[in-house]
Amino acid sequence: MKTKLILFFLLCHTAIYAQPFKFPVLPESGKSAESLIPSNWKIIDSISGDLNNDNIKDFAFVIEFYRPVKENRAYGDNETELITEIQKPRILAIYFKRSAKGAYRMATQNNNFILRSEEGGSMGDPLRPLAIKSNKLLLSFEGGGNWRWILNYQFKYLDKDWQLTEANNYTYHSASGEMNDKQYDFVNKKRKVISGKINDTTASNETFEQPLTVKSLRTFNSFKKPWTWEISPDEFL
Repeated sequence: MKTKLILFFLLCHTAIYAQPFKFPVLPESGKSAESLIPSNWKIIDSISGDLNNDNIKDFAFVIEFYRPVKENRAYGDNETELITEIQKPRILAIYFKRSAKGAYRMATQNNNFILRSEEGGSMGDPLRPLAIKSNKLLLSFEGGGNWRWILNYQFKYLDKDWQLTEANNYTYHSASGEMNDKQYDFVNKKRKVISGKINDTTASNETFEQPLTVKSLRTFNSFKKPWTWEISPDEFL
C-alpha cells in the first residue's frame, strides 16, 4: 500500500510538471508594486519614470519565475518558434499612473522580449538595468564569448502602442579590440555604421550613413525578441 501511494504521488508530481507552462495575466491595476506581482514570481529589475509624457512617474519592471520550465524561443526568425529550452521565464510589465497618489494601471505585459538568464553565452545573464530617457523605455542586453555583443532598444509610447524608435547593435572582440557599431533611427529612417577599434578615436574609425528602409515601426507585439528581426540579409537586430 505504501509503495502504491508513493507511485501515485510521483505520477501526480510528474503530471503537474508535464503540463504546458502558462504565463499569468498580471493585474490590470494595483496600489503598490507588491500587489502587481503574482505568486512564485519575483522582481529582478525595475525603474520609475515618466513614460507617457504626463509628468507623472510610471513603473516598469521585469519579473522572473521561481523555477525553470520548458519554453519555446525563437532564434533568427520572428515568426517561428524553433528551439525548446529549459529556463526561468521572464515578463516585462509597464504600468502607468494617472496621478501621483493614484493606482498603477496596466500599459503592457510582454512575455517574450526579455532575454532569459541562459541566453547570454559565456558572459552569463544578458539582462542589463532598465532605464528611462526622454519618456522612452531603454532595454539593454549583453553577451557572447570572445566576440561580444551589446543590444540597446528604445521603445516609446506612441499612438497607444509601444514602438521601437531607436536601436543599437554593438559587437567587439575582447582580445583584438575590433568593433562594429550599428545605430538605427527608425523614426527618421537612418542607419549609421561605425567600424574600427575600441580604443581608436571617432575620427580614425570608419563611419558611413545610409537611408533605412523599413515599412513600419516594430512594436512589442511585432518584435518577438532580440536577434529575430532580419533588417537586411544576414543583418539581425
